[in-house]
Amino acid sequence: MLKVTILNDNAPGNTCSSEHGLSYIVQADKTILFDLGPSDIFLKNAKKLNVNIDNIDTIALSHGHWDHGNGLKYLTNKKLITHPDSFQKKYRKKDHSYIGLPLSEEEARKNFDLILSKTPYKISEQIIFLGEIPRLNNFEAQITNFVLENGKDDFVLDDSALAVKTKKGLVIVSGCAHSGICNIIEYAQKVTQTKKVYGVIGGFHLKKDDLQTQKTIEYFKNLNIEKIYPSHCTALPALAAFYQNFKINQVLSGNIIFF
Repeated sequence: MLKVTILNDNAPGNTCSSEHGLSYIVQADKTILFDLGPSDIFLKNAKKLNVNIDNIDTIALSHGHWDHGNGLKYLTNKKLITHPDSFQKKYRKKDHSYIGLPLSEEEARKNFDLILSKTPYKISEQIIFLGEIPRLNNFEAQITNFVLENGKDDFVLDDSALAVKTKKGLVIVSGCAHSGICNIIEYAQKVTQTKKVYGVIGGFHLKKDDLQTQKTIEYFKNLNIEKIYPSHCTALPALAAFYQNFKINQVLSGNIIFF
């Protein structure tokens, strides 16, 4: 069984508050902290949920954006797994505001047992950090609103996800899916050599009910994915389209979801 505890997502639950960002606890044959949100809110909500973060020794960081990694400021002495490009300085195009991580790679090495991997990294028998996602289809990751410090377009090549093997099939846990949620699923199938995808949870990075969203919905239908939980950076028009097709439930801070 896979258990995902929502320490932070964009919408609050009954007892847990929320901020724009994402932080999950993923429990399979190993318990890991997947992303840390924009602040110490993940720690505050963990306390409300009677979760002791001190007992979790491994962090997987999906990519190097503040709303997934600012919580790094509040932890030390854990294993931290992420893509090597996560520590690049990242900015918005429109106003050049900083959206990267709060610490450098050097600082991260001092504070954590840092593992940088572009290739898939096996965290446990069930959980794999996928590393850099190949971008193979023609409808995802085509444009970007971000730039690097040198002024070049930032397509967030560090964007990654988790593939979790369960008895019912693969479960994909996505941070933001800048690389495209369908690209992520296809790569997870390839890496794990598993065809059946049982569930997908996390940010899908869909903003409108547009061609990309409709192609994504069609893709999910073709795979007969049973458990679908778009959250965080999936905007209301896209969420509404997913609801019309799959009758999804909104992901709230404090939710506990079983697969």
